[in-house]
Amino acid sequence: MTEPSAKDFRDAMRALVGNVSVITVGAGEQASGLVVTSAISLSAEPALLLACVNRSASSHPLLVEYGCFGWSSLGAAHQAVAERFSGFGGIKGPARYDGAGWETAVTGARLLQGAPAAFDCNVEEMIERATHSIVIGRVRAIRTTAGAGALTYWNGQYRALTD
Repeated sequence: MTEPSAKDFRDAMRALVGNVSVITVGAGEQASGLVVTSAISLSAEPALLLACVNRSASSHPLLVEYGCFGWSSLGAAHQAVAERFSGFGGIKGPARYDGAGWETAVTGARLLQGAPAAFDCNVEEMIERATHSIVIGRVRAIRTTAGAGALTYWNGQYRALTD
């Protein structure tokens, strides 16, 4: 039996609805980040999050170096943030933070102001599997914004959900 191709797998994964989140990492000229739809809760006691990050992503070595990150779930009005952190138009590094408000959290990571939920995390563990690292973050601080809706990704497109 042959295994499915990478293209077939990616096409099938587009049928799943994913919450769009931004992982922020680094500081100054080393600030960067990426969009993830693979970020989920792992445990409530202790509070742990899990995200899958491609090891070829520019943010990956910064997660190792800095040992902390911000995780901001994106709201209905945050599609432009998602596009910048996805690298649309060749946007890289610190320029990804332009056009949005950010606050510095306990670890020094940046959280998106107005995010439905934002978590400041220390890297607890990184587990390498295939092309990605499973990043487990221990939550150090939480920020929430009521009524922000959600930004989802489905069938290759961002879609806003509102109350």
